[in-house]
Amino acid sequence: MKRGFIGILMGNRKFIIGFIIFIVILMGGIIAHQTIPFRYSRTGAFPPGLPPGVKNILGTDSLGRGIEVQLAEAVVNSVQIGLIAALIGTLVGAVIGFTSGYYGGIIDAILRVLMDVFLSIPSLLFLILIASLMRGVTVQGMALIIALFAWASPARQIRAQVLSLKERAFVDMAMLSGMSKMEIITRELVPHMFQWMSANFVNATLAAILAESGLSILGLGPQNEMTLGMMIYWALSYAAVFRGMWWWWGSTVFTLTSIFISLYLLHLGFDEVINPRMRSKI
Repeated sequence: MKRGFIGILMGNRKFIIGFIIFIVILMGGIIAHQTIPFRYSRTGAFPPGLPPGVKNILGTDSLGRGIEVQLAEAVVNSVQIGLIAALIGTLVGAVIGFTSGYYGGIIDAILRVLMDVFLSIPSLLFLILIASLMRGVTVQGMALIIALFAWASPARQIRAQVLSLKERAFVDMAMLSGMSKMEIITRELVPHMFQWMSANFVNATLAAILAESGLSILGLGPQNEMTLGMMIYWALSYAAVFRGMWWWWGSTVFTLTSIFISLYLLHLGFDEVINPRMRSKI
């Protein structure tokens, strides 16, 4: 079953294109971050405001720092934020969703109220408030802030699927065989939802990178570390748009857009493969 799913997924054109774009950007960022000398990111390393050229492929900013070394660090950090927030949100949402949907009763009532509360509050407003209260937030700290609101949606959707799956015959057979509730969840229900959780992880990564970019553009990102959002923030702070320094903000916007497109194509590919399977299970 798993091998068949991977084979179908690898045959999906949207998934393959998105995967290739994402891997190229990520590996390019990692390799460049490891190979480009760190001194290129120091103030005054080059003449300020240089357009792209032989020595500086992407030019320099107003402080004489190489754009390429900043972009490499920004890609790695932004993707790191997205992956950490998505992983925490998906795992926490899965635990709460499976527990609420299968156990039912008072446990379901309490967890359902908790999910509804987090889904109803304006997450962006609270993200701005929390980020503004934290001084010197790091990349990992930013990921944790975003993860605070990343679990409610998957928890609600997993709960809805579990409410249907637990009425299926294979769950009754598992109960008759003497399996405990926790064993039924981990050995019977989780495998049925693993493919959906993978698709949600990709979508959550996209949402987390978007959230980080929005907060950083507002000046609430990691000030001492470079992310794609912080690169746009510094470019706007130094009026790069009005000064005609298109290479400063243009390379960042292009990279950010490419990451969004790649993750969106990955999500579409997952969705096209998973939805028919999910409908056949329910």
